[in-house]
Amino acid sequence: VLMVTRGAQGSQTWQPYKVGPAATILKKPRCLQQHPEDSLPTASVILCFHDEAWSTLLRTVHSILDTAPRAFLKEIILVDDVSQQGQLKSALSEYVARLEGVKLLRSNKRLGAIRARMLGATRATGDVLVFMDAHCECHPGWLEPLLSRIAGDRSRVVSPVIDVIDWKTFQYYPSKDLQRGVLDWKLDFYWEPLPEHVREALQSPISPVRSPVVPGEVVAIDRHYFQNTGAYDPLMSLRGGENLELSFKAWLCGGSVEILPCSRVGHVYRNQDAYSPLDQEATLRNKVRIAETWLGSFKETFYRHSPEAFSLSKAEKPDCMERLQLQRRLGCRTFHWFLANIYPELYPSEPRPRFSGKARHDPGKMGRGEERGKLSKTRTRLGFGIHFCVGVHFQLHNTGLGFCADCQAEGDILGCPMMLAPCSDSRQQQYLQHTSRKEIHFGSPQHLCFAVRQEQVILQNCTEEGLAIHQQHWEFQENGMIVHILSGKCMEAVVQENNKNLYLRQCDGKARQQWQFDQVYAVDER
Repeated sequence: VLMVTRGAQGSQTWQPYKVGPAATILKKPRCLQQHPEDSLPTASVILCFHDEAWSTLLRTVHSILDTAPRAFLKEIILVDDVSQQGQLKSALSEYVARLEGVKLLRSNKRLGAIRARMLGATRATGDVLVFMDAHCECHPGWLEPLLSRIAGDRSRVVSPVIDVIDWKTFQYYPSKDLQRGVLDWKLDFYWEPLPEHVREALQSPISPVRSPVVPGEVVAIDRHYFQNTGAYDPLMSLRGGENLELSFKAWLCGGSVEILPCSRVGHVYRNQDAYSPLDQEATLRNKVRIAETWLGSFKETFYRHSPEAFSLSKAEKPDCMERLQLQRRLGCRTFHWFLANIYPELYPSEPRPRFSGKARHDPGKMGRGEERGKLSKTRTRLGFGIHFCVGVHFQLHNTGLGFCADCQAEGDILGCPMMLAPCSDSRQQQYLQHTSRKEIHFGSPQHLCFAVRQEQVILQNCTEEGLAIHQQHWEFQENGMIVHILSGKCMEAVVQENNKNLYLRQCDGKARQQWQFDQVYAVDER
């Protein structure tokens, strides 16, 4: 690697730059036995920078050139995000012009890391995009495992093991144990050692590690998959949180996220004090966008852990319409599916109401139904935000077709398929409760729960023990849809001949997927 030094008269000279102790990092022996295929896809490595230190930037560029096979490295694209340092202007242009396969793009306005990466992606021609921070150091064999995994499945989002380079001394600290990327309820990313059950499930120490979240420092993704699934959120600010959004989108919309132990890249981690208040505000604003776009009802859990984000969300309500439309187009699952299947350790332990708000009385419904002695049935339409109490009955009303969920079987109703029937306040087979455990209880004549068999909604014995989230758990969303948490699909009334049975279908918001709980209780008219 070359570095620039200045002579007494200000003239520039180029001298070798020592790559440092990272060159001695040894891979796992099993990784050395892996031989890349000849037909791997090609990579475009995208480095974005704003006033990056000259030597650090060149260290990154040359470590890529020195370690990535030319057959697989299509190009390195440098994106200058309006750097002000003089050395990064004409001197950098001259230097890059002498490097084969390296391109330099210059933005004419400040984009921030997220949009700068998107600019680089639009100019890339490789099969795979590798987004890399401009202060990294690569090792021989880092690129091939990334390309190989994506070649096997173009919907995989993969990352190398990220080692730490001290920002003051440039001392290299290789990670010793396998880790995965996770998050907390403040939507902060951090590394966690693999839980025992995850480690035991690996076929070998070099097997790809399923990771809830991909790190932001280095990430590889198929170029067409990246663009077809919405790229990065173009309305995110400057930097921060883009790796969470990319990860949620991958997991919830049909892809996956992995850390590959046979790929290693060192990263210079900046001192946290180096981030300006503007950077910190941009990250908080991005977290609010992620919460409003991807967390569904769990955004309230995020806001409880981050009051400053809650205040910002009230002051500046983000426009997430395009991202929500993207979710519908891609047929994405809900965040409950992510918690159930990908990172159940994050699932909130505190009991919460199923909705937020209060019961709304509908004056047009008051006193509806015929008088039965001195009691008449009264129906209250529930808004989002109430606990369902024992002893209070509810009917599940499909607002698209105007009927209520019902079990038509006589006698033993275990396994009874749920269907729609005319709503009747006096019919006990329509009395339901949605509990704090997210179950839909069918209360009469025996205690059963809504369950699923071959995508049909049926009645089964309620599961008392087992997983934190299981196949009898349902989520009621503010848009009126009922989501089966494990599958991520929505309850829909399917019209077949003379029946309207309830099935699971991809969530698309059609009228037959619109539901409402109506409360039915007795009022003494004396």
